Amino acid sequence: MRNKKNVGIIGCGWLGKPLSYKLSDNFNVECFSRESTTDSSAFWQNDTIIIAIHTKDNYLDTLQKIAALTKPECNLILMSSTSVYKEFDSDVNEYAEITKTSLIKEAEDLVLVSKENVLVLRLGGLMGEDRVAGRWKSATDFSDGFVNYIHRDDVINIVQKILEKGLTKGIYNLVAPEHPTRLEIHTKNNQKFDSQIGNFTGFSNRRVLSRKLVKDLNYMFLHPNPLNFWS
Repeated sequence: MRNKKNVGIIGCGWLGKPLSYKLSDNFNVECFSRESTTDSSAFWQNDTIIIAIHTKDNYLDTLQKIAALTKPECNLILMSSTSVYKEFDSDVNEYAEITKTSLIKEAEDLVLVSKENVLVLRLGGLMGEDRVAGRWKSATDFSDGFVNYIHRDDVINIVQKILEKGLTKGIYNLVAPEHPTRLEIHTKNNQKFDSQIGNFTGFSNRRVLSRKLVKDLNYMFLHPNPLNFWS
């Protein structure tokens, strides 16, 4: 029987913990908070390390330390964000030329040059389970537009397929293929959860496309339409 590959996850929170549970079916998985990894030198010997941490608290310095501590042949997977595309107001994919500097872009560039094998996963707005669009905020003014959301189940499933397929390089958008408007989602969730819709002004035409991911992984989304994330 083939030996299981070793996977380490830094960031054992809303995404990292259930991800570790799912991956443990086929891999040897360790999941630590960003602070506790410093207590385990063996952790840095994992074949793949997934970075799923918040951008707060000296984010770039933390990424630099992670890259330095991992073994040279380690495969790094950085959970990034589609907020890197904020300058666009149209359909956008991984080949877009990003000209505006941001913390997210700096983080990606830092990790991409740190190792030979780096995957950057640009996650859309993470939703599902207890994260319900519109419910956790008090009613206020919102900018309407196409949403770029992804269900946590799909993120976990995609990472598992990436590891199984052996992808180790590149940049991928992780966004559900359908893009209803924020107003449509708030309206539906208002009816389901008795939340307030808020006031909407303006409109963003930005739709982050995930066709590259679908093509390379032959992937079918578990939750393709954000309107049905909480059905």
